[in-house]
Amino acid sequence: MDGQPTPEVIEQIREIPIYRESLAKGHFPVLDKPEIARGFPDNWMTPRLAAALESGDAEFVLSTGTHHARMQIIRPPYFLLHSYYGLWRGHPDIGHTWDAGCRRVSLTTVLATEHVARVNAARRGAEPAAVPALDERWLDDRTCYLNLRLDPALWERAEVERMLKEIQDARQAHPRGWYHLDCSGYHLAHLLRKVGEWGLWDDFPPPASIIHAYEYTPANVRRFLHQHFACPVIDLFGSTELGYLYYSDRRGTYRPHLDKMTVELHPVAPGSTLYELIVSSVRNPYMPLIRYRSGDCVRTLDGSPDPGRIAQFSGRQKELLHTPHGPVAQGDLDRCVAEASPHVFVYQLRLTGKTDAHLVYTTFQGTPLDPHAAAALEEATGALTGRRCRAEHRAHLPIGKSGKYAWLTTTGSDDAPTRTGEA
Repeated sequence: MDGQPTPEVIEQIREIPIYRESLAKGHFPVLDKPEIARGFPDNWMTPRLAAALESGDAEFVLSTGTHHARMQIIRPPYFLLHSYYGLWRGHPDIGHTWDAGCRRVSLTTVLATEHVARVNAARRGAEPAAVPALDERWLDDRTCYLNLRLDPALWERAEVERMLKEIQDARQAHPRGWYHLDCSGYHLAHLLRKVGEWGLWDDFPPPASIIHAYEYTPANVRRFLHQHFACPVIDLFGSTELGYLYYSDRRGTYRPHLDKMTVELHPVAPGSTLYELIVSSVRNPYMPLIRYRSGDCVRTLDGSPDPGRIAQFSGRQKELLHTPHGPVAQGDLDRCVAEASPHVFVYQLRLTGKTDAHLVYTTFQGTPLDPHAAAALEEATGALTGRRCRAEHRAHLPIGKSGKYAWLTTTGSDDAPTRTGEA
């Protein structure tokens, strides 16, 4: 496809100021985040949108900004939640848990929990509590949020026991004892390690289904989750401004969920088989995005720009590492790490000068890799990046202020690494 909108789409965007020049020229260039923000919200304002904002059918929100500059957008209330629920409901492997009325417990960043608490406090006309109680952490009658700490590696036993009790309560509300576990893959892996360390398995009821959808989940983390759960473990890919675009099946194959959307794949560099996503979407009726550069990178099964053959969502374009062999994405390093050793848990590539790099890592077992595996890791990372690489085990790698991990940084201390490419 050439990426230009269909006549039906053109009719839906005809009144929106940001698209007037493109409509007049009959050609729509790729839309970048700075262009969306320029003149906001007047560049999006129509009589329909003004009426929706007045009635509460549309609202202003900020994109998460965890790996890029935050962007103000306009969308229907609970836009992302409804997108999630729609995918859960229709998923061939786990749709039955939606139909069965499972409660959803969410184990992800503390920022997500705090957001829910703020929304609930605003409904009551109150200030959010510093430590929100359970009734302040229910997003709706189906979803509650568990995490109250920035860094899950620092959860204490009382916190883990409290979260397990809240999971048990959600489970007991279902006649079959089922619940749905929504998570960041990293957060769930940390919980599993804590449960194992403290012998709390009897207090952790197995979920009926699992979705991880908040950030890139490394191959080793996915493997670790599959080793501990018999239920399907599903990945969703999406964003605050677009909703969800792809889902995996229980075997890890990605399938499109492009309701009211089309996708183009553009190479990030001439001749590259790493592609950036260009998305046209009218799913959000108040801020339709035409040929929008999402900032996400993918690789396909055969290296072709076919959006139906995406094999891996590989991270953010702003975080690409440029090497003599071409751009390297987070997913490329992750594949390299997973092939070198299944024991690596959290890792971070720290660039030291122009020719060297330092790969610091933790393991699921808490112990360093054996010398053979560590040497293989150094060799593989060096070949991928074109740098001399030294691997070093750490007992703990701190999480970022967003509640997500940076995979690539410039030289910095453990406590304050600088994420490359971050706005």
